[in-house]
Amino acid sequence: MRHFPLAAVFAATLLLTPMMVPAAPAAAATGDRFSVQVDGQGPDVILVPGLGSGPAVWTATVAQLKATRRVHVIRVGGFAGEPAGANASGDIVAPLAEQLARYIDAHKLKAPAVIGHSLGGEAALMLAARHPDAVGRVMVVDALPFYSLLLDPTATADGMKPRATAFRDAMLAAPAEQAAAMQSATMARLVKTADARPAIVAAAQQSDRSVLARATYEIMTTDLRPELSRIRAPLTVLYAYDKVYGFTPAQVDANFRTVYAQAKTARFVRVDDSFHFVMVDQPATFAQAVEAFLAD
Repeated sequence: MRHFPLAAVFAATLLLTPMMVPAAPAAAATGDRFSVQVDGQGPDVILVPGLGSGPAVWTATVAQLKATRRVHVIRVGGFAGEPAGANASGDIVAPLAEQLARYIDAHKLKAPAVIGHSLGGEAALMLAARHPDAVGRVMVVDALPFYSLLLDPTATADGMKPRATAFRDAMLAAPAEQAAAMQSATMARLVKTADARPAIVAAAQQSDRSVLARATYEIMTTDLRPELSRIRAPLTVLYAYDKVYGFTPAQVDANFRTVYAQAKTARFVRVDDSFHFVMVDQPATFAQAVEAFLAD
């Protein structure tokens, strides 16, 4: 697999977060891995953020859906100022997926739609593969079942452990000033919308670095491709493309179709002129894709 826009996620020592603003949910439910903001009425939609992201990345999506849907916005412990809770040690993504399954069961959500961005997309894949009866449909936004393919097309989960360990340790050891400089440099490759970058970089510093580092290690050493065939729910794979990265649309399309080859229910949606944060760079196109996803 050749590198394409999503490869920017691994371009620096610290992965970045979207904008975070205070929110006032209509209702909230808490757990040891995440808290939840609930808004609106109707069929259930669960929104799962990416690495370090807070609820503000979904602000426009919540506004779009809450008149006709009940929207559950996940706030992952340790991300964007959320207390780490049980995420203070150990893995992040797999326990997140398991708690999502418990949340769905405990609140008797009927076939909820799940939308996950980046790391949140990986959690959504885990949820759909390991608890196929829990979800009604899934959308992953610029997410892969094995992120290390961006670094090495022949990568294996075990083979990536030394590199992932070094990556994790470097994230933990970086002085604050160095991390901030890397954040600013990397953001230019993650968010095309320049006005959004300063707030996104500032929000990154609100995340727990240990949680970020361990989550990064986990996604670098987790290969979900063998599990994709277990997903029975309709799966939408939405991904970004921009010519600045030097690849053709056809090359990017082929990359995603290859990686998701074992996902029998997958359909693919490319969003052009966008970097990794599609909902920030192309909000109107993203909103249309969400409507189409929910209408299928």
